[in-house]
Amino acid sequence: MEAVQVLMDNLWVAIGAILVFFMIGGFILLEAGSTRMKNAGHVAGKTIFTAGIGTLVFWAVGYGFIYGDGNAFIGLSNFFYGDASAADGGLTPAVDFSFQVMFALVSLTIAFGGFAERAKLSVYVIFAVLFSAFIYPVVAHWIWGGGWLAEHGKQDFAGSTVVHLTGAMAALAATMILKPRIGKYNKDGSSNVLAGHNQVYTTLGVLILWVGWFGFNGASTFGVADGFLGFVILNTQLAAAAGAVAAMFTAWAKTGKADVPTTLNGALAGLVAITASCGFVAPWAAVVIGLIGGIMVVFSMQLFEKLKIDDPIAALSVHGTVGVWGTLSNGLFALPALSTDIDWGQAGLFYGGGFTQLGVQALGVAASGIYAFVVAFIILKIMDKVMGGLRVTEEEEIMGLDISEHGSYGYPEQMALEEAKLTTAATKEKFS
Repeated sequence: MEAVQVLMDNLWVAIGAILVFFMIGGFILLEAGSTRMKNAGHVAGKTIFTAGIGTLVFWAVGYGFIYGDGNAFIGLSNFFYGDASAADGGLTPAVDFSFQVMFALVSLTIAFGGFAERAKLSVYVIFAVLFSAFIYPVVAHWIWGGGWLAEHGKQDFAGSTVVHLTGAMAALAATMILKPRIGKYNKDGSSNVLAGHNQVYTTLGVLILWVGWFGFNGASTFGVADGFLGFVILNTQLAAAAGAVAAMFTAWAKTGKADVPTTLNGALAGLVAITASCGFVAPWAAVVIGLIGGIMVVFSMQLFEKLKIDDPIAALSVHGTVGVWGTLSNGLFALPALSTDIDWGQAGLFYGGGFTQLGVQALGVAASGIYAFVVAFIILKIMDKVMGGLRVTEEEEIMGLDISEHGSYGYPEQMALEEAKLTTAATKEKFS
């Protein structure tokens, strides 16, 4: 019976790893659909090869920095991971590694949202290495690897802070250094909508991410013995649904239109918000957490727009602003039976736990967010100086990164048709 249990635990986490990796496909569709046609092939290609880079770096040093023997700041063993031993009453080391590397890749993909439509290909390559080695693993060690925040009882069931906030703060650093895309803002301070080219792609991307999140959160139970994974998946579904509905009605109330991209971001906001608390809170609280996340993402997107921070895929709002809320929500709603009673932090404020856990959650948000932003900003500033700029030239940005960085278009027939139209128009104007 024990052997069957071990088998089922390993099988479930392995399936979870596959679901989380499939989320990369969701991010490809989300980012490609949310940006312009001339950059679609670039978005798809760079996401795949940076996932490859991130995997190799995580294997070489990332996993060791998180889970290796070390100190409160960083792990210092298990580099070039190669433990092929069998399960000893729990997960095999290889299954555990396979699950953990997928979280690192998701965080890296989120970070690249701040580079969209303007960064050089070489910047993606170098930053993928440095983020996967020195940014994500440090935060993950602090919270999941037995580091100093774990010692304080920081609660983050599946990564609102570790994965989402870390990636978003790196994206913020990149966006600030790269500056807005050409044509985004006018001299008078007003902004223009640089609409994504395929709303259906964006919607399919969100659906894939939603499904993948059942592995993201559900497999973070690391087993199936007591069926707790069902409770986690239930909370995940409720929060996502609440986030989508809240964002849609908020946009509808503000503009008179039920904006589709905003609704999609609301669903993602609900998912991000519940990621930290899916294993700590009651279902009714999951609904509240998702609702607040869906409302917050609408106002956060508007705030970044007013601040002239160009965020094409709303990574800063969905993963950053809402990632903060999701982490803090534990300090309000965590049930004693799922926190204090199992020695994972304290109960939330609404369950008699006082402000202790809320304070720990706030400390974790501040420390992790500041670390990720400052290190990413320093790295990118150095790269900016050494590489003669992070951004492609104005000409290359206008023609699109598909052709300027890769030599071909993601939509070759469509782009050829557009070029023919432009040539015809220019010829007519010349001889008119």
